[in-house]
This record gives sequence, structure tokens and C-alpha cells, in this order.
Amino acid sequence: MLGISKDSPQALKKFQDKYSLPYTLLADEDKKLCEAFGVLKEKNMYGRKTMGIERTSFLIDDKGKIAKIFSRVKPEGHAEEVLAAMKKYVKRPDGSFV
Repeated sequence: MLGISKDSPQALKKFQDKYSLPYTLLADEDKKLCEAFGVLKEKNMYGRKTMGIERTSFLIDDKGKIAKIFSRVKPEGHAEEVLAAMKKYVKRPDGSFV
């Protein structure tokens, strides 16, 4: 599992340490990955339009293909939603599904 953010590597390290995250966080300060994955969206904040990142999760299958996209992710309950989807798309080395 990877997390990707437009924040600096230093900010991500601080966030990872604060929440004891067991996965790698990657910095995308130039937003090239955000653009490639289509998660930069126009947002309306207090009546002002701005470009921002729509929190999105991508489930990648054992062949490296995007199996499912979770858009407009809310943190509450999202881990369970992803784990349930993994059971349908991700195979173990022995050929069985997770």
C-alpha cells in the first residue's frame, strides 16, 4: 500500500510518525501523479473556486491494472470498503483471492 500527497517529504514523515502509519507515503509536490491519475479537480471553498485534490483510492490488481477506483473518499469506514473490494480483485501467489 502507498499513500501519495502533494505535501513535502518532511510533512509526510511528520504525519506518518504522528499516526504510526505502516505504509509508505510518497510526495508529489509537482502534482504530476495527481494529474496523471485525474484527481486534480475544481473545488469551491467559501464561494471561491480553486484547484484541489479529490481524495481518491485506487485498487491495483495482481497484474498492475486499476481494478477499482474509490472517488470522494471519506476516511470513516474506507479501510473496510477497500478490504472488501480486495477480496474480489487481488490474488495471492497461490491463486486464491485475498
